[in-house]
Amino acid sequence: MTADRPIPLAVVGAHLQGQPLHHQLADRGAVLVAEARTAPTYRLFALPTTPPKPGLVRVGADDPGAAAIAVEVWALAPAAFASFVDAIPAPLGVGRVLLEDGTELAGFLCEPIALADPAAVDITAHGGWRAYLASRT
Repeated sequence: MTADRPIPLAVVGAHLQGQPLHHQLADRGAVLVAEARTAPTYRLFALPTTPPKPGLVRVGADDPGAAAIAVEVWALAPAAFASFVDAIPAPLGVGRVLLEDGTELAGFLCEPIALADPAAVDITAHGGWRAYLASRT
């Protein structure tokens, strides 16, 4: 990878197009690369945060609740990527996310400690953040 090559980033919730934190990507010049799904080795949780956000946790294919989760892949210039990642509050962070096509890239993940909060709700069955939000209206 060259120093000026854009870095792809998978987002799953509040940074999706039309969601309340999307401006943090747009303000950094991020470009939408694709809509995709994770490998079916993840669980998605609605976290008690403001604004509401999901937490994506890799659990493995042997977890009976694991599923593929809808994501958007955005590309950011390296400096924009660094400033974006630096601004992410715990319990979220950026790690490696595996897509269903076998691609591995940077993406949002959640620290498991957040799931100990009884207000964190497993929403994996919805298949993504937008579907979960639509189910609530």
